[in-house]
Amino acid sequence: MSKLKIWETGISLNLESGDLLPNLTIGYHTFGTLNKLKSNVVWVCHAFTANSNPTEWWTGLVGNDFVINPKEHFIVCANIIGSCYGSTNPLSLNPLTGKPFYSAFPLITIRDMAKAHILLAKQLKIDKIKLLIGGSMGGQQVLEWSIIQPDFMENILVIATNAVHSPFGIAFNESQRMSILADASYFKNTQDGGKLGMKAARSTALISYRSYNTYLHFQKETETEKLDDYKVASYQRYQGDKLANRFNAYSYVGLSKSMDSHNVGRTRNSIEEALKKIKAKALCISIKSDILFPKEEQKYLHENIEHSKYELIDSVYGHDGFLLETKPLTKLILKHKLL
Repeated sequence: MSKLKIWETGISLNLESGDLLPNLTIGYHTFGTLNKLKSNVVWVCHAFTANSNPTEWWTGLVGNDFVINPKEHFIVCANIIGSCYGSTNPLSLNPLTGKPFYSAFPLITIRDMAKAHILLAKQLKIDKIKLLIGGSMGGQQVLEWSIIQPDFMENILVIATNAVHSPFGIAFNESQRMSILADASYFKNTQDGGKLGMKAARSTALISYRSYNTYLHFQKETETEKLDDYKVASYQRYQGDKLANRFNAYSYVGLSKSMDSHNVGRTRNSIEEALKKIKAKALCISIKSDILFPKEEQKYLHENIEHSKYELIDSVYGHDGFLLETKPLTKLILKHKLL
Protein backbone atom coordinates (compact mmCIF):
# COMPACT_ATOMS: atom_id res chain seq x y z
CA MET A 1 0.00 0.00 0.00
CA SER A 2 1.47 3.33 -1.08
CA LYS A 3 1.36 6.16 1.44
CA LEU A 4 0.67 9.80 0.70
CA LYS A 5 3.90 11.65 -0.05
CA ILE A 6 4.25 15.38 0.58
CA TRP A 7 6.61 17.57 -1.44
CA GLU A 8 7.27 20.97 0.05
CA THR A 9 8.43 22.60 -3.16
CA GLY A 10 9.69 25.89 -1.74
CA ILE A 11 8.26 27.41 -4.91
CA SER A 12 5.83 30.29 -5.12
CA LEU A 13 3.65 29.49 -8.12
CA ASN A 14 2.67 32.25 -10.53
CA LEU A 15 -1.00 31.63 -11.20
CA GLU A 16 -2.84 32.29 -14.43
CA SER A 17 -4.95 34.91 -12.64
CA GLY A 18 -1.83 36.96 -11.87
CA ASP A 19 -1.83 36.00 -8.19
CA LEU A 20 1.10 34.29 -6.50
CA LEU A 21 0.57 31.10 -4.48
CA PRO A 22 3.37 31.03 -1.90
CA ASN A 23 5.24 27.92 -0.76
CA LEU A 24 3.46 25.39 -2.95
CA THR A 25 2.97 21.96 -1.41
CA ILE A 26 2.03 18.94 -3.55
CA GLY A 27 0.62 15.74 -2.11
CA TYR A 28 0.93 12.67 -4.29
CA HIS A 29 0.98 8.87 -4.48
CA THR A 30 3.24 6.60 -6.50
CA PHE A 31 2.93 2.87 -7.10
CA GLY A 32 5.48 0.54 -8.67
CA THR A 33 8.99 1.34 -9.86
CA LEU A 34 10.30 3.53 -12.65
CA ASN A 35 12.16 1.20 -15.03
CA LYS A 36 15.67 1.84 -16.38
CA LEU A 37 14.33 3.21 -19.66
CA LYS A 38 11.82 5.40 -17.80
CA SER A 39 9.25 4.11 -20.25
CA ASN A 40 6.56 2.73 -17.94
CA VAL A 41 5.00 5.88 -16.44
CA VAL A 42 1.22 6.03 -16.12
CA TRP A 43 0.06 9.36 -14.72
CA VAL A 44 -3.50 9.53 -13.40
CA CYS A 45 -5.22 12.90 -13.07
CA HIS A 46 -8.03 12.85 -10.52
CA ALA A 47 -11.39 14.61 -10.65
CA PHE A 48 -13.20 17.16 -8.47
CA THR A 49 -13.39 15.71 -4.93
CA ALA A 50 -11.12 12.67 -5.31
CA ASN A 51 -7.70 12.19 -3.72
CA SER A 52 -4.32 11.14 -5.14
CA ASN A 53 -4.83 7.43 -4.50
CA PRO A 54 -6.58 5.99 -7.58
CA THR A 55 -6.51 2.46 -6.13
CA GLU A 56 -9.23 3.71 -3.75
CA TRP A 57 -11.57 5.34 -6.28
CA TRP A 58 -10.70 3.58 -9.57
CA THR A 59 -10.74 0.00 -8.31
CA GLY A 60 -10.99 -2.35 -11.26
CA LEU A 61 -8.77 -0.16 -13.41
CA VAL A 62 -5.81 0.81 -11.20
CA GLY A 63 -4.08 -1.51 -8.73
CA ASN A 64 -2.74 -5.01 -8.38
CA ASP A 65 -4.08 -7.43 -11.04
CA PHE A 66 -5.70 -4.61 -13.05
CA VAL A 67 -4.68 -3.21 -16.43
CA ILE A 68 -2.84 -0.29 -14.78
CA ASN A 69 -0.79 -2.07 -12.13
CA PRO A 70 2.37 -1.48 -10.08
CA LYS A 71 4.05 -4.67 -11.32
CA GLU A 72 4.31 -3.28 -14.85
CA HIS A 73 3.90 0.47 -14.42
CA PHE A 74 5.17 3.38 -12.40
CA ILE A 75 1.87 4.99 -11.46
CA VAL A 76 1.72 8.61 -10.31
CA CYS A 77 -1.24 10.66 -9.15
CA ALA A 78 -0.92 14.16 -7.69
CA ASN A 79 -3.49 15.87 -5.53
CA ILE A 80 -4.61 18.99 -7.38
CA ILE A 81 -3.91 22.42 -5.93
CA GLY A 82 -6.91 23.57 -3.93
CA SER A 83 -7.93 20.08 -2.89
CA CYS A 84 -7.70 19.07 0.77
CA TYR A 85 -5.81 15.79 0.35
CA GLY A 86 -2.22 16.95 0.71
CA SER A 87 -1.66 19.88 -1.63
CA THR A 88 -1.90 23.60 -0.83
CA ASN A 89 -5.57 24.39 -0.28
CA PRO A 90 -7.89 26.88 1.46
CA LEU A 91 -7.24 25.31 4.88
CA SER A 92 -3.47 25.68 4.46
CA LEU A 93 -1.71 28.46 6.34
CA ASN A 94 -1.15 31.58 4.32
CA PRO A 95 2.48 32.50 5.14
CA LEU A 96 1.66 36.16 4.60
CA THR A 97 -0.95 36.18 7.40
CA GLY A 98 -0.10 33.14 9.49
CA LYS A 99 -3.76 32.06 9.23
CA PRO A 100 -5.60 29.67 6.88
CA PHE A 101 -6.64 31.11 3.52
CA TYR A 102 -10.27 29.97 3.75
CA SER A 103 -12.38 32.07 1.35
CA ALA A 104 -9.37 34.23 0.42
CA PHE A 105 -7.71 31.33 -1.41
CA PRO A 106 -6.83 32.43 -4.97
CA LEU A 107 -8.45 31.07 -8.10
CA ILE A 108 -6.65 27.98 -9.38
CA THR A 109 -7.25 27.19 -13.04
CA ILE A 110 -6.92 23.81 -14.74
CA ARG A 111 -3.82 25.21 -16.43
CA ASP A 112 -2.32 26.02 -13.02
CA MET A 113 -2.94 22.41 -11.99
CA ALA A 114 -1.13 21.17 -15.09
CA LYS A 115 1.84 23.41 -14.28
CA ALA A 116 2.03 21.85 -10.80
CA HIS A 117 2.02 18.37 -12.38
CA ILE A 118 4.95 19.45 -14.57
CA LEU A 119 6.90 20.55 -11.49
CA LEU A 120 6.28 17.21 -9.78
CA ALA A 121 7.23 15.20 -12.88
CA LYS A 122 10.55 17.04 -12.98
CA GLN A 123 11.09 16.40 -9.27
CA LEU A 124 10.46 12.67 -9.84
CA LYS A 125 12.92 12.69 -12.78
CA ILE A 126 10.24 11.60 -15.22
CA ASP A 127 11.22 12.33 -18.82
CA LYS A 128 8.26 10.78 -20.63
CA ILE A 129 4.75 9.55 -19.83
CA LYS A 130 3.56 6.34 -21.46
CA LEU A 131 -0.10 7.02 -20.65
CA LEU A 132 -1.70 10.16 -19.22
CA ILE A 133 -5.25 9.38 -18.16
CA GLY A 134 -8.14 11.23 -16.57
CA GLY A 135 -11.90 11.54 -16.56
CA SER A 136 -14.11 14.57 -16.04
CA MET A 137 -12.02 17.32 -14.37
CA GLY A 138 -9.07 14.92 -14.57
CA GLY A 139 -9.50 14.79 -18.33
CA GLN A 140 -9.41 18.59 -18.44
CA GLN A 141 -5.98 18.44 -16.79
CA VAL A 142 -4.83 15.83 -19.31
CA LEU A 143 -5.75 18.11 -22.19
CA GLU A 144 -4.05 21.17 -20.72
CA TRP A 145 -0.84 19.30 -19.95
CA SER A 146 -0.80 17.69 -23.40
CA ILE A 147 -1.02 21.14 -24.98
CA ILE A 148 1.66 22.70 -22.76
CA GLN A 149 4.12 19.80 -23.24
CA PRO A 150 3.03 18.00 -26.43
CA ASP A 151 6.19 15.87 -26.65
CA PHE A 152 6.05 14.68 -23.04
CA MET A 153 3.33 12.04 -23.31
CA GLU A 154 3.05 9.13 -25.73
CA ASN A 155 -0.64 8.32 -25.21
CA ILE A 156 -3.52 10.15 -23.57
CA LEU A 157 -6.90 8.83 -22.52
CA VAL A 158 -9.66 11.33 -21.78
CA ILE A 159 -13.04 10.14 -20.55
CA ALA A 160 -16.23 12.18 -20.16
CA THR A 161 -14.46 15.53 -20.43
CA ASN A 162 -14.33 18.63 -22.61
CA ALA A 163 -12.17 21.32 -24.18
CA VAL A 164 -14.13 24.14 -22.56
CA HIS A 165 -16.56 23.86 -19.68
CA SER A 166 -20.13 24.27 -20.88
CA PRO A 167 -22.77 26.80 -19.78
CA PHE A 168 -24.79 23.81 -18.53
CA GLY A 169 -21.87 22.62 -16.38
CA ILE A 170 -21.18 26.12 -15.05
CA ALA A 171 -24.89 26.51 -14.19
CA PHE A 172 -24.75 23.36 -12.08
CA ASN A 173 -21.57 24.58 -10.36
CA GLU A 174 -23.02 28.02 -9.66
CA SER A 175 -26.15 26.42 -8.20
CA GLN A 176 -23.95 24.39 -5.86
CA ARG A 177 -22.00 27.48 -4.83
CA MET A 178 -25.28 29.30 -4.14
CA SER A 179 -26.20 26.52 -1.71
CA ILE A 180 -22.89 26.87 0.11
CA LEU A 181 -22.99 30.67 0.23
CA ALA A 182 -26.53 30.52 1.61
CA ASP A 183 -24.98 28.88 4.68
CA ALA A 184 -23.92 31.86 6.82
CA SER A 185 -21.23 29.78 8.55
CA TYR A 186 -19.20 29.85 5.32
CA PHE A 187 -18.33 33.49 5.98
CA LYS A 188 -17.06 32.76 9.48
CA ASN A 189 -13.93 31.21 7.92
CA THR A 190 -13.63 28.12 10.10
CA GLN A 191 -12.78 24.54 9.14
CA ASP A 192 -16.45 23.54 9.26
CA GLY A 193 -17.67 26.71 7.56
CA GLY A 194 -20.35 26.11 4.92
CA LYS A 195 -20.72 22.44 5.83
CA LEU A 196 -24.52 22.34 5.72
CA GLY A 197 -24.53 24.24 2.44
CA MET A 198 -22.03 21.78 1.00
CA LYS A 199 -24.37 18.89 1.81
CA ALA A 200 -27.06 20.54 -0.33
CA ALA A 201 -24.49 21.32 -3.04
CA ARG A 202 -23.44 17.68 -3.20
CA SER A 203 -27.05 16.60 -3.61
CA THR A 204 -27.41 18.97 -6.57
CA ALA A 205 -24.15 17.75 -8.08
CA LEU A 206 -25.18 14.13 -7.78
CA ILE A 207 -28.17 14.69 -10.04
CA SER A 208 -25.79 15.84 -12.79
CA TYR A 209 -23.51 12.84 -12.20
CA ARG A 210 -26.36 10.39 -12.70
CA SER A 211 -29.24 10.22 -15.17
CA TYR A 212 -33.00 9.65 -15.14
CA ASN A 213 -32.45 5.95 -15.72
CA THR A 214 -29.79 5.72 -13.02
CA TYR A 215 -32.27 6.87 -10.40
CA LEU A 216 -35.06 4.78 -11.92
CA HIS A 217 -32.86 1.68 -11.84
CA PHE A 218 -31.39 2.04 -8.35
CA GLN A 219 -33.78 4.26 -6.35
CA LYS A 220 -37.26 3.32 -7.56
CA GLU A 221 -39.81 2.68 -4.82
CA THR A 222 -41.39 -0.74 -4.55
CA GLU A 223 -44.01 0.36 -2.00
CA THR A 224 -46.98 1.94 -3.74
CA GLU A 225 -48.62 3.42 -0.61
CA LYS A 226 -45.70 5.53 0.57
CA LEU A 227 -46.35 9.27 1.11
CA ASP A 228 -42.96 10.44 2.42
CA ASP A 229 -39.42 9.37 3.32
CA TYR A 230 -38.61 8.11 -0.15
CA LYS A 231 -35.61 5.93 -0.81
CA VAL A 232 -34.04 8.46 -3.15
CA ALA A 233 -34.44 11.29 -0.63
CA SER A 234 -32.53 9.26 1.94
CA TYR A 235 -29.88 8.53 -0.68
CA GLN A 236 -29.39 12.22 -1.49
CA ARG A 237 -29.01 13.09 2.20
CA TYR A 238 -26.58 10.23 2.71
CA GLN A 239 -24.38 11.41 -0.15
CA GLY A 240 -24.38 14.96 1.23
CA ASP A 241 -23.34 13.73 4.68
CA LYS A 242 -20.70 11.45 3.22
CA LEU A 243 -18.94 14.27 1.38
CA ALA A 244 -19.25 16.71 4.29
CA ASN A 245 -17.38 14.23 6.49
CA ARG A 246 -14.35 14.19 4.18
CA PHE A 247 -14.18 17.53 2.35
CA ASN A 248 -14.44 21.25 3.07
CA ALA A 249 -16.67 23.92 1.57
CA TYR A 250 -13.81 26.28 0.69
CA SER A 251 -12.11 23.65 -1.47
CA TYR A 252 -15.49 22.79 -2.97
CA VAL A 253 -16.22 26.38 -4.00
CA GLY A 254 -12.69 26.94 -5.29
CA LEU A 255 -12.44 23.74 -7.32
CA SER A 256 -15.87 24.28 -8.86
CA LYS A 257 -14.55 27.64 -10.10
CA SER A 258 -11.43 25.88 -11.37
CA MET A 259 -13.64 23.66 -13.50
CA ASP A 260 -15.60 26.67 -14.77
CA SER A 261 -12.33 28.32 -15.84
CA HIS A 262 -11.44 25.47 -18.18
CA ASN A 263 -10.95 26.64 -21.76
CA VAL A 264 -7.97 25.27 -23.68
CA GLY A 265 -8.36 28.07 -26.24
CA ARG A 266 -7.60 30.87 -23.77
CA THR A 267 -4.50 32.82 -24.97
CA ARG A 268 -4.10 30.29 -27.81
CA ASN A 269 -6.22 31.98 -30.51
CA SER A 270 -8.92 29.28 -30.56
CA ILE A 271 -9.95 25.97 -29.04
CA GLU A 272 -9.34 24.18 -32.34
CA GLU A 273 -5.84 25.63 -32.67
CA ALA A 274 -5.02 24.63 -29.10
CA LEU A 275 -6.16 21.02 -29.59
CA LYS A 276 -4.08 20.75 -32.74
CA LYS A 277 -0.97 21.21 -30.58
CA ILE A 278 -1.51 17.78 -29.03
CA LYS A 279 0.92 15.25 -30.50
CA ALA A 280 0.13 12.23 -28.33
CA LYS A 281 -1.99 9.39 -29.57
CA ALA A 282 -5.37 10.13 -28.00
CA LEU A 283 -8.40 8.04 -27.12
CA CYS A 284 -11.55 10.05 -26.41
CA ILE A 285 -14.29 8.11 -24.61
CA SER A 286 -17.90 9.09 -23.97
CA ILE A 287 -20.45 7.70 -21.54
CA LYS A 288 -23.69 7.39 -23.47
CA SER A 289 -25.95 8.45 -20.58
CA ASP A 290 -23.76 11.37 -19.44
CA ILE A 291 -25.77 14.60 -19.25
CA LEU A 292 -23.01 16.71 -17.66
CA PHE A 293 -20.31 16.01 -20.26
CA PRO A 294 -22.39 14.76 -23.22
CA LYS A 295 -20.87 12.69 -26.01
CA GLU A 296 -20.82 15.66 -28.39
CA GLU A 297 -18.01 17.14 -26.30
CA GLN A 298 -15.77 14.09 -26.67
CA LYS A 299 -16.61 13.78 -30.36
CA TYR A 300 -15.46 17.38 -30.72
CA LEU A 301 -12.15 16.48 -29.08
CA HIS A 302 -11.74 13.55 -31.45
CA GLU A 303 -12.46 15.72 -34.47
CA ASN A 304 -9.84 18.30 -33.46
CA ILE A 305 -7.02 16.17 -32.01
CA GLU A 306 -4.97 14.92 -34.91
CA HIS A 307 -4.00 11.43 -33.74
CA SER A 308 -7.19 10.41 -31.98
CA LYS A 309 -9.76 7.64 -31.80
CA TYR A 310 -13.27 7.75 -30.38
CA GLU A 311 -15.25 5.20 -28.38
CA LEU A 312 -18.68 5.23 -26.72
CA ILE A 313 -19.51 3.23 -23.58
CA ASP A 314 -23.15 2.34 -23.04
CA SER A 315 -23.84 2.75 -19.32
CA VAL A 316 -26.75 3.33 -16.96
CA TYR A 317 -24.53 5.28 -14.53
CA GLY A 318 -24.48 8.67 -16.27
CA HIS A 319 -21.35 10.77 -15.85
CA ASP A 320 -20.11 8.55 -13.03
CA GLY A 321 -19.76 5.80 -15.60
CA PHE A 322 -16.20 7.06 -16.11
CA LEU A 323 -15.43 5.77 -12.61
CA LEU A 324 -17.62 2.67 -12.57
CA GLU A 325 -17.34 1.15 -16.05
CA THR A 326 -13.85 -0.27 -15.46
CA LYS A 327 -14.37 -3.45 -17.50
CA PRO A 328 -15.16 -1.68 -20.80
CA LEU A 329 -12.42 0.87 -20.06
CA THR A 330 -9.92 -1.97 -19.61
CA LYS A 331 -10.98 -3.53 -22.90
CA LEU A 332 -10.57 -0.21 -24.73
CA ILE A 333 -7.13 0.44 -23.22
CA LEU A 334 -6.01 -2.98 -24.46
CA LYS A 335 -7.78 -2.63 -27.83
CA HIS A 336 -6.01 0.65 -28.60
CA LYS A 337 -2.67 -0.53 -27.15
CA LEU A 338 -2.24 2.47 -24.89
CA LEU A 339 0.13 0.61 -22.54
